[in-house]
Amino acid sequence: MLEARNLTKRYGAYAAVNRLNLHIEAGDVFCLLGPNGAGKTTTINLFLGFTKPDEGEALINGRNVETHPLETKRDLAYIPEQVMLYKNLSGLENLAYFTELAGHTSYTQADLLGFLQRAGLKSTQTEQRISTYSKGMRQKVGIAVALAKKARVLLLDEPTSGLDPSASYEFSELIRGLSQEGVAVLMATHDLFRAVDIATRVGIMRQGELVELLANEDLAHA
Repeated sequence: MLEARNLTKRYGAYAAVNRLNLHIEAGDVFCLLGPNGAGKTTTINLFLGFTKPDEGEALINGRNVETHPLETKRDLAYIPEQVMLYKNLSGLENLAYFTELAGHTSYTQADLLGFLQRAGLKSTQTEQRISTYSKGMRQKVGIAVALAKKARVLLLDEPTSGLDPSASYEFSELIRGLSQEGVAVLMATHDLFRAVDIATRVGIMRQGELVELLANEDLAHA
């Protein structure tokens, strides 16, 4: 589903990502673990096509992200640390807008409400303006967008940063559910405990390089 082949991004003499090789299958939750500046966000941006590689390639479902930008974006959803939504619109209105933008125009309001409720929003919250939402609630709208888009690949960049323990647990449960449905997840995080809780595999990044690859059970007993 996701593959990096010698993926490299340099800024002058500094290699933000250096010859990264990854393979993430359907149902995997792969956590890139490392401190700020390790190259995690750059890796996510390379898969999104926001940043062009200097060497190597990023692939989604066998397609090169750089040469097939539209096709690869149809297959994925992205949830950053701060989900950007229209504050004056409700959760339901935001979902309707982003779903239509992705080309899904046949959903009824009941369908959209179903996605929001499946993502964990209460029915009383779906009509509230985003300006009243907590960070955890905004993240749930992001999950609802992924559900409505039928994304098979989910890219997450520090999605639980700033969430309280209850909201972090709820988010992890949502990701586990998507994993069980065959969604491939790449999550950048510096939170070791969240990685142990959610990941099937963990890659430890340092100074742009993948220095260690561990299965979850290896990390849990390390």
